[in-house]
Amino acid sequence: MNATRFVALTMAIAALQPAAAQQPPDLSGALRWRNIGPFRGGRVTAVAGIASQPLVYYMGATGGGVWKTDDAGLTWSNVSDGFFHTGSVGAVSVSQSNPDIVYVGMGEGCLRGNLSSGDGVYKSTDAGRTWTHVGLADSSQIGRMRIPTSCSSPPSVIRMGPTRSVACFARRTAARRGRRSCT
Repeated sequence: MNATRFVALTMAIAALQPAAAQQPPDLSGALRWRNIGPFRGGRVTAVAGIASQPLVYYMGATGGGVWKTDDAGLTWSNVSDGFFHTGSVGAVSVSQSNPDIVYVGMGEGCLRGNLSSGDGVYKSTDAGRTWTHVGLADSSQIGRMRIPTSCSSPPSVIRMGPTRSVACFARRTAARRGRRSCT
């Protein structure tokens, strides 16, 4: 009985000791770090690409603004810091006929218990280098946008907020430019 206890105690002590001889060799020298995406966390609900430029994409984060890649996602750059008043993006739309024109709708469109509100629509005419707020400031969430391909009217917007401003957005913006809006 004492021999059994001694063997059990010896095995327990041996199990608690580090097994230096069993550790694998250091393989960290064979590893190489590489960036696999933007330095951010959280949800992404808005992505847009350009058919004529297959390596260019825009990504709208629900709390991190708009990011752009010119190399199919190998590297990403934030293009909205300093221009947007809110960080939550719900929709991104790029004009396929003129890829320099990009619209971003603020406020995540995925309704959930904890969401971030937005402040309307922003537009870039230089592929995301600069942005201008173009309307719908009272929108809290913009879930989708579509830029018409047949004319230069503003995008169609699906959003939450006062209903009276939804139908008027395209007409007012087109009227300021002296054009008819697309129907």
